[in-house]
Amino acid sequence: MSDMSSQSPAHSPAQPSEGGYHVAAEELRQFVERYERLEQEKQDIAEAQKEVMAEAKGRGYDTKVIRKIIAMRKRDKDDLAEEEAVLEMYKAALGMA
Repeated sequence: MSDMSSQSPAHSPAQPSEGGYHVAAEELRQFVERYERLEQEKQDIAEAQKEVMAEAKGRGYDTKVIRKIIAMRKRDKDDLAEEEAVLEMYKAALGMA
């Protein structure tokens, strides 16, 4: 991911100098700006996700259920199947099945 990983641990952008420490200002600025761009992209994506859910809700879908389905799709199938089996067993024990 980062080209910084190839540098040796002895190399540091903050090197001692006569008047204190020298910081590679341009490199530091690039890291800060890259991070800021990613933050903006994250906000843009979150807004787009809200718009998708608003559209789905407008079309009559239950967004709470959609979100649950999305969370389930992220999970390992075996873990999900085990949890569902335990849930069914508990529901049956409580007379809810």
